[in-house]
Amino acid sequence: MKPISERHIHEVGKFRCFFRTRKHFCLCLTDRFVFVHDKSQNIHRFCDLSRALLTYSAILRLSLFEVKPYVITTNLPIGTVLADLAKALEGNTQCILEAPPGAGKTTIVPLALLNEPWLEGRKIIMLEPRRIAAKAAARRLQEGLRVGLQEGFQEVHVGYRIRGESTVRKETRIEVVTEGVLTKMLSSDSALSEYGLVIFDEFHERSIHADVGLGLTLLTQDLARADLRILVMSATLASLDLPRLIPDAAIVRSEGRMFPVETIYLRSKPDRPLQELVRAAVADAIRDHDGDVLVFLPGQGEIKRCLETLEKQWRDEPDVEVLTLYGDLSPEQQDRVLRPSVRGQARRVILSTSVAETSVTIDGVRTVIDAGLSREPRFDPRSGMTQLVTVPVSKDAAEQRRGRAGRTQSGWCIRLWTEQDQTSLPERR
Repeated sequence: MKPISERHIHEVGKFRCFFRTRKHFCLCLTDRFVFVHDKSQNIHRFCDLSRALLTYSAILRLSLFEVKPYVITTNLPIGTVLADLAKALEGNTQCILEAPPGAGKTTIVPLALLNEPWLEGRKIIMLEPRRIAAKAAARRLQEGLRVGLQEGFQEVHVGYRIRGESTVRKETRIEVVTEGVLTKMLSSDSALSEYGLVIFDEFHERSIHADVGLGLTLLTQDLARADLRILVMSATLASLDLPRLIPDAAIVRSEGRMFPVETIYLRSKPDRPLQELVRAAVADAIRDHDGDVLVFLPGQGEIKRCLETLEKQWRDEPDVEVLTLYGDLSPEQQDRVLRPSVRGQARRVILSTSVAETSVTIDGVRTVIDAGLSREPRFDPRSGMTQLVTVPVSKDAAEQRRGRAGRTQSGWCIRLWTEQDQTSLPERR
């Protein structure tokens, strides 16, 4: 159904105007039923006046049904719990969503909640742990809205805010931000008056910025905004104390769907430089398997050394393209990697830091090569400073990386350590 503009009020003589404000207007269809168009949320409602006071707020509460601007359909696992999630947030201002990687948390949940009446036209803000993840999430959300747009409705804008860059504008309804940006926003608007829902995505990664942001948002909800909704999304609750931190929160769980991934270990301890191990593993993956290859490396230095080695080997092979992915790349270079691969084009070998572990989905990847190393901040009591230290990857992070190969179809994971070394890895970060 197409929205009725205000000029149509005078053209339809049999309908009389019930009331009209800057954001909404209502037409009486009969003595009992009225038609409401809410311009702030771009939602149509048909209401039964025999059960309502003649006020706009009462009409909204007693709506019989809605014609929504977006229809979100998905075959991802998260689709089975969307109704439960919406119901939980309708009756509770705090909610925890547990869903494994690949369930569709990041790209589906904000869209599904955008039409909820308790938002009252306010925005949704979603926190991502990394800049690349924020930009990729905003892009995928915008694509999802474009696909689900119903005839006659204007498209809603999705924007992102990261350090030094923003695409947010006046009509933006969903903002994807990095964790530090929320703290800055709270310093200028402690009540978050423009927002109706704050989503903390990938909270299982735990950082000081995410913890501080959640604490400040809970304080805002307690002191200034009792109607503010808070949704914490995590791949697991096993290592988190969220139920203790938010004891009144409703908990919704979604089962994941993972395609089988074959794990391959080295037969003996490696005695060659990392770039040589990666070169041999990439050659095996290109020869024995199809699809793109994603290589996890600890940092930019290792990526550049591996890039030089691989470019020498595949320089004369037009069917193989070597790309890199890390936080300091330009937006154009990041988009080149995150853009879905096209069948028939060159196979991609993507050298990435841990930014591709979660939140970011790279379509076309069927083989993951894991160097088994990560670079993490460690406090040095001697210098009084925090330094980046290269450490063995934890078991849960290794599983996250392995899962990148099984998002859309079966795949393979080549681990550059032995099966015996696997037992000595730390359980969690």
